Amino acid sequence: MTIPSEMKALLLVGDGYTKTPSGSALEAMKPYLEPGRIAVPTPGPSQVLIKVSLASINPSDVAFIKGQYGQPRVKGRPAGFEGVGTVVAAGDEPYAKSLVGKRIAFATGLSNWGSWAEYAVAEAAACIPLLDTVRDEDGAAMIVNPITAIAMFDIVKQEGEKAFVMTAGASQLCKLIIGLAKEEGFRPIVTVRRDEQIVLLKEIGAAHVLNEKAADFEAALREVMKAEQPRIFLDAVTGPLASAIFNAMPKRARWIIYGRLDPDATIIREPGQLIFQHKHIEGFWLSEWMRQFKDRRGPAIQEAQKRFSDGRWSTDVTDIVPLAEAMARVPAELAKPNGKVFIRP
Repeated sequence: MTIPSEMKALLLVGDGYTKTPSGSALEAMKPYLEPGRIAVPTPGPSQVLIKVSLASINPSDVAFIKGQYGQPRVKGRPAGFEGVGTVVAAGDEPYAKSLVGKRIAFATGLSNWGSWAEYAVAEAAACIPLLDTVRDEDGAAMIVNPITAIAMFDIVKQEGEKAFVMTAGASQLCKLIIGLAKEEGFRPIVTVRRDEQIVLLKEIGAAHVLNEKAADFEAALREVMKAEQPRIFLDAVTGPLASAIFNAMPKRARWIIYGRLDPDATIIREPGQLIFQHKHIEGFWLSEWMRQFKDRRGPAIQEAQKRFSDGRWSTDVTDIVPLAEAMARVPAELAKPNGKVFIRP
């Protein structure tokens, strides 16, 4: 196919990191992104050029465009961490060249050429050739959530306790983990912000669903913690909610933070628990997990594709927004609960 010299993209306005954090909600696109045209990039020796079919929007994308993620922005480059598309050109390295013509899921983190564009560049090692049975919607969301779900559920299984805790229980990631847990007899305890999410999550396998906004939340939390004795806490929220959960957990609890949806201060209510109850606080970053556990990467990818192919997993879609309408429509679509938003170039 003929590759054009220019492409349309949503380009980063800021550079580096912000000095004024503003929370996790995307109130508008305009302060952080602008639509524009940019030269189609040339892939490096270990990279591929992808004609993007569909690009995902994750909480990490919102944090990144606001300058609040652990990776600096490059002004004038397209945003977007993952997507699905067809490889149309490649560098000289053999594996990169072998991907030409294939439909792939891809992550752009190392290339700084994001997926919210007509074309994207990614490291060949960060690309996944897709089975024909995987939908584009699942392929575009194949890496960030599914691989994280498998990786974090590995931690739960290694700990040996059947009960574990998750915040942001209605998120796509938590729903994937709930599905894994149900199959293997584990008991997820999850928090939500809306009563209508409780029945849905119990139907797919959550053992307990607590509304953090309820007047009796902390009393209900203490009761569940006493009965279930969970040791692992997978937290996307932080702030006062996570502080309350960690405080109520039993000895040897591990608080694993992988996001910060709540910008409020996170208080350790009783620091002595870290000493006398052997509690621990740590972080999880998928990029680091994939570097550290290379032997698990291939099996995790195969498992995710099989689950999407046979229907055990499915990406809940809120909307697919055309690239030309993204500046106006994306913030409102992201504010809707329970599904993912995609951008189609």
